[in-house]
Amino acid sequence: MGAAPGWLKHVNKVVMVLLRLGLPISRHESPVVLTAPGRRTGKPRSTPVTPMLVDGTRYIVNGYPGADWVHNVRAAEEVALRQGRRAERVRLVELTPKDARPVLREFPVQVPVGVDVMKRAGVLKSGSVDELEFLAGRLAVFRIEPIT
Repeated sequence: MGAAPGWLKHVNKVVMVLLRLGLPISRHESPVVLTAPGRRTGKPRSTPVTPMLVDGTRYIVNGYPGADWVHNVRAAEEVALRQGRRAERVRLVELTPKDARPVLREFPVQVPVGVDVMKRAGVLKSGSVDELEFLAGRLAVFRIEPIT
């Protein structure tokens, strides 16, 4: 798992355009555009993510170790999640590896398209729940907390 595959950036740009237009890109999942200030420039940086709901709480799983957006989120006090015209300001709180394990086990069930992308990118081999759980501590998992 070195650098992200070259095709990923291009696919993400297409997905973000579709999401910003409010067009559905999946029948089973509800991806959104996450926008965080760049940790060095402060300029808005966006990427598509797919929030999950586990035991009534929303989470976001990083699909690729070392992703820039994760570093930006860690440095930000708040980020925006946008789907079409609807935007929400939230705080993302990173989970410990122990707390991330049950969320990672749920990821293949709730975000199968994300698992497919991770397999194509070389992050996963089988996409099993055990394989995802094993990546706790290598893949960042964030709890979504609304800002009131």
